[in-house]
Amino acid sequence: MERRVAREFRHKVNLLIDNEAEKDYLYDVLRMYHQSMNLPVLVGDLKLVINEPSRLPLFDAIRPLIPLKHQVEYDQLTPKRSRKLKEVRLDRLHPEGLGISVRGGVEFSCGLFISQLVKGGQADNVGLQVGDEIVRINGYSISSCTHEEVINLIRTKKIVSIKVRYIGMIPVKSSADEHLKWQYVDQFVSDAGEGKGSVAGLASSGGRDSKEKKVFISLIGTKGMGCSISSGPTQKPGIFISNVKPGSLSAEVGLEVGDQIVEVNGVDFSNVDHKEAVRVLKSSRTLTISVVAGAGKELFMTEEERQREACLREQERQELMHQKRLALETNKIIKEQQEKERLRKLEISQKAAEEEERYRREIEQITAEEEKFKKEWEEDWGPKEPPKPLKTVTAEVHPAPHSKHKLDVKGVAHDQLETDDMDEVIMKQDKQGFQKYLEDFDPYSMFTPEQIMGKDVRLLRIKKEGSLDLAVEGGIDSPIGKIVVSAIYEGGAADKHGGIVKGDEILAVNGKILIDSRLAEAQTTLAKAWNMGGDWIDLVIAASPPKEYDDEIPTIPSSTVSPNTQKKVFEGSAPVYRQGYLLQL
Repeated sequence: MERRVAREFRHKVNLLIDNEAEKDYLYDVLRMYHQSMNLPVLVGDLKLVINEPSRLPLFDAIRPLIPLKHQVEYDQLTPKRSRKLKEVRLDRLHPEGLGISVRGGVEFSCGLFISQLVKGGQADNVGLQVGDEIVRINGYSISSCTHEEVINLIRTKKIVSIKVRYIGMIPVKSSADEHLKWQYVDQFVSDAGEGKGSVAGLASSGGRDSKEKKVFISLIGTKGMGCSISSGPTQKPGIFISNVKPGSLSAEVGLEVGDQIVEVNGVDFSNVDHKEAVRVLKSSRTLTISVVAGAGKELFMTEEERQREACLREQERQELMHQKRLALETNKIIKEQQEKERLRKLEISQKAAEEEERYRREIEQITAEEEKFKKEWEEDWGPKEPPKPLKTVTAEVHPAPHSKHKLDVKGVAHDQLETDDMDEVIMKQDKQGFQKYLEDFDPYSMFTPEQIMGKDVRLLRIKKEGSLDLAVEGGIDSPIGKIVVSAIYEGGAADKHGGIVKGDEILAVNGKILIDSRLAEAQTTLAKAWNMGGDWIDLVIAASPPKEYDDEIPTIPSSTVSPNTQKKVFEGSAPVYRQGYLLQL
């Protein structure tokens, strides 16, 4: 599926873009997006290469390459793409005019586009948009019409029918010799003189540059109107006043040479011929005439008037060119700012990628050092497997008879078990079918390297049978600074297990870490773990050589430390099965 989408995209690119540099730029932009996932930057970069209407289908071809979570935003940032035509009707005689400005024409090698809308005007109210391309006017295709011909076509009917399709781009061209360029609607800078013309040489059709008016004439008691009419040429159809006699009725009501008659007594003059127009004008002695003042003035000008009109047009053109230069400079500044912003964001993304790579390398280095340290630690402190060596165990010695009396710190005595006794304990445990420690337990799954550095960490599982018979002392706030085993009582679960001895540090109980705990907290945790449901209790310890434990404990004045507050005995008994992972509560 992904290969097919990529293949179709490349085919579309090859079909719509000839320039190889632009193709490479497009592919680079997409690669940068998939690294940074910055959608606004992507769309801004795409608009630099999708810079004409014929390339707009590339937005649809790129959309399947965008992750689903970004596709809604992608549709909002890119031009709406629709092939449907929309038809609207506008009243040319409306007091506010049509409410649009247009630009383009066949002389500029482009269609006719709406470049400005009057907010709240007719065109705005019926749903026309800046960036709409006008396809038909009054049923006629305008694909081969000049700008002037289009304007004249709009003036031929009272109700103007316009068909448009949304493109989202506007043509930009300073002169007929300059190469045609396009701007997106959100980037387009409107000219100050939009009412007179536009960058592409388009006149405004919504600002009513020709004045429309109504006159009322009564022919009762008169010999006639005192004017002559003529039909316009093919490129400017209509009925125009070609002559007005001085002092006549037509002159009194304000009719002038060049006025176009658009309606007489409700009869539309848009498509009537000269004979029919004369018949309508003579059919009634009372006339209500609608005219567009000066609409055909150039048809009846003298040579002097034509030169004067050409001079005025040249002045307007020069003014327009000046305004366009200002607009181009403004557009250039905007583009430079956008390019700087794009480069700034690109630099930020590159720095972020470099920082991420540096962080990854540091993590790899740290991981390698930890593995090296772990390997060295296992070589120095890991369990050895010699054939049944002598094993020294520190145990509590209780006076006869052997009864379960709990001793405090002062009552603890050290005794070295004979080899035969040790072998007996080991055989006893082997018969029960469990191991003291499991080799694959990973202490780094629970603790940080700093917490267990230099410690022989082991996991014990003790079955809850009888009493634990284990005493602890110390705590984070004590001189010892940790929770340690102060006594193992004979016959208890800890003693039967044999995997925990006096001096071992208790790191965790049933998944709860006790490294930074006070003695009371550790005692409470041990009591809850032993008394709560379940058949087993898990202890994670840091094994300590028995001979070093007494040397490790600092001297504590007996007057300041009470044995009852420094250790506590827990009851229970069960063998331990070593597990690879700690049981979580």
